[in-house]
Amino acid sequence: MVGKMTSLAVIGGGLAGCEAAWQAAERGLDVVLYEMRPVRTTGAHLTADLAELVCSNSLGSALPYRASGLLKLELARLGSMLLEAAQTAAVPAGTALAVDRNRFAASVTERIKSHPRIRIVREEVTRIPGGLCIVASGPLTSDAFAQNIAALTGEQHLFFFDAIAPIVARETIDMSVAFRGSRLRGATVADDDYINCPLDKTEYYAFIDELVAGERMPLRDLEAEILSGVRAGAYFEGCLPIEVLAGRGRDSLAFGPMRPIGLVDPRTGRRPFAVVQLRQDNLAATLYNMVGFQTSLKYGEQKRIFRLIPGLQRAEFTRYGQMHRNTYVSSPILIHPTLQYRRREDLLFAGQIMGVEGYMGNIATGLLAGINASRLAHGEEPWVLPPTTMIGALCHYATHADLKDFQPMKANYGILAPLESPVRGGKVERGRAYTERALGDLEAYVTLALA
Repeated sequence: MVGKMTSLAVIGGGLAGCEAAWQAAERGLDVVLYEMRPVRTTGAHLTADLAELVCSNSLGSALPYRASGLLKLELARLGSMLLEAAQTAAVPAGTALAVDRNRFAASVTERIKSHPRIRIVREEVTRIPGGLCIVASGPLTSDAFAQNIAALTGEQHLFFFDAIAPIVARETIDMSVAFRGSRLRGATVADDDYINCPLDKTEYYAFIDELVAGERMPLRDLEAEILSGVRAGAYFEGCLPIEVLAGRGRDSLAFGPMRPIGLVDPRTGRRPFAVVQLRQDNLAATLYNMVGFQTSLKYGEQKRIFRLIPGLQRAEFTRYGQMHRNTYVSSPILIHPTLQYRRREDLLFAGQIMGVEGYMGNIATGLLAGINASRLAHGEEPWVLPPTTMIGALCHYATHADLKDFQPMKANYGILAPLESPVRGGKVERGRAYTERALGDLEAYVTLALA
């Protein structure tokens, strides 16, 4: 244990860094939060706000029997500031928690700026400082800082590629063709949360052919080398560019992000062959993002090909999709489940740079890192949350996975410790059993740790 420290440096003003800074400051530490934007941009961010969401505006399912919903329940129990900010910036998204990304980032920025124990420093950090520190520099860590991390760890840092989906102006969507509807319907789901662009069989296959043949953005030499097969699995499987997924089979999208299950085209009274769904991206409902359509196509190609989609023939894109390099460390050999670096106990890692994926996973590891930094500063044992909890399971996976197959992991029931006894019924019943156990174990752990 470190002990007798009152200050903390947090590198990175993204989701993990902001949550970590907040949790540590709330527990009495004086926090300096370093964020390089706007002094140095990333190529993916558009603003200088903290906690800016650069990909989807969805934070995943809020259903309590889904893995993402369980993670939110755990974060609520532990007092996550960013979860609260997300809930206040929510926009309609069926059973998911989606936010107005600008309002969400502005809210987090204001809360961080107004905290009396947090000081924001806008500069690029190129070396890990001494003393108590959390590295939460995120997937777009600058080259200079990434090189310093690699020098510290003695391991070559790893890369994978992530992609961003386009955003369309609502007024340019042809609603005489597109229709509103949700794949899932029920008491908690509004039927009009999504806009759906229907395709018949001929339209679908014509679109797929153009998508696969579309010209993609050129990559730098290093990136091209990685994608050529030097490093297998360079793409993150949970966020494949739409054209890469389409290239795996002409029907892959029809059974993936373009599946039409649960939808009926009001013009025909029948289920379409495929659909492109658009989800509200801001509170004013003037912007919609193309769900699952992250892409590395050139901007001109995106405009040409995506306008082949019925209902988007005259679409205006307020943001085109893009692909960017993400960086993360070899956590299974470098990081403890407490999120401490194995060779330096006052250095912690949080967020995507240590091997978690998804907005809520980043927030969760930031929360745990902030709590553990404060516990170390006060001479207390850092927390290792039970592997029956989603936060504990994410941290256990990231620090115990087989390195040869290691990729950032999203919340899912597959990483939880198995249920002690079989559960009758389907996925919903099993999900509820996992959730009930996780919340009970979390409550017991926190009660004992704070006793």
